Amino acid sequence: MQQITVELPDDLALRLGPLRSQLPQILERGLVAWSDEGSTVFSGLSEVLEFLAKLPTPEEVLALRPSDTLSAKITELLEKNRAEGLTEAEEQLWQQYERVEYLVQMAKAQALLKLKKAV
Repeated sequence: MQQITVELPDDLALRLGPLRSQLPQILERGLVAWSDEGSTVFSGLSEVLEFLAKLPTPEEVLALRPSDTLSAKITELLEKNRAEGLTEAEEQLWQQYERVEYLVQMAKAQALLKLKKAV
């Protein structure tokens, strides 16, 4: 493990202080969201909501896929859950992924219905 020193504005440092033990997970989530911004793949709930808010075509909805990073994280969580169980933070992350997957499934079902009605 490596140590990194970062200078932060005082207000942000105060907010992060109580979350010190969770900083690696917070940074990981932020990096995933940052790297996938603007793409047609999703890495979390906010990306899916932003994508759907743009009122995509049914074809665009059907093309929506999880990012490689998200797929790897899901696989990692599944394997860890089988082997040793998830931490509370990992369980919360897993629940978020489940909500995202549900939204995507519903959006894709509606997209298929629209495409079938158009034929």
